[in-house]
Amino acid sequence: MPCDHSFSGCEKEGLYKAIFSRRDVRAHFLSKEIPTEVLARILNAAHHAPSVGFSQPWNFILIKAKEIRQQVKNSFIREREKSINMLEGDKTKQKMYMSLKLEGILESDINICVTYDPTRFGPFVLGRASIPETGVYSVCCAIQNLWLAARAEGVGIGWVSILANDDLQNILSLPSFVRPVAYLCLGYVNEFADKPDLETTGWLGRMRLEEVVCFEGWGIHKNESWEELLEAICKAY
Repeated sequence: MPCDHSFSGCEKEGLYKAIFSRRDVRAHFLSKEIPTEVLARILNAAHHAPSVGFSQPWNFILIKAKEIRQQVKNSFIREREKSINMLEGDKTKQKMYMSLKLEGILESDINICVTYDPTRFGPFVLGRASIPETGVYSVCCAIQNLWLAARAEGVGIGWVSILANDDLQNILSLPSFVRPVAYLCLGYVNEFADKPDLETTGWLGRMRLEEVVCFEGWGIHKNESWEELLEAICKAY
């Protein structure tokens, strides 16, 4: 008999709770510091993400200084204005966009910029030669680990994507070969909403699982060999 390496019922419940209740937090940050030991656990979880060729190509730049955060906020303001202008032809969408709270750079307890270093451990990374993007994918795995660990600790995270990478390069004095992948705002919050903000406001709805699962090839959403799974998928929403 093979060993059963699955988690216990309580462990599974905790894992899935972290996954399904994780939110991109833009508001509701509390003026409460994240304890050092909690932040260390979150960062350690991020550092234990899988990476192509075990290259561990990430760095975590922790930012507390208000003057640095203000510079990042200024970049957000400029980029947000560009997005508003792009929606000039759709006044309804533009108005909705302008009403959204899209960052917590100054309100959160700490900011973290997660970067990608393609030079780590030399030019050859096992498994990256055919698909160079796997290096960035590895950093994204670290970000997801960080996010789920933070949720388990009761810490909210907001990913600020409305920023110019060139601005981050200059503000954080990044080497030219290092790429910023994510700018995160961390802090305790007064709630984790039942649904993502963009779903609640009607910006976009969640697609049904059966719409994004294909069988044996692109666009094939039904297959007799997969009937049992398809039935389970249709119930999983």
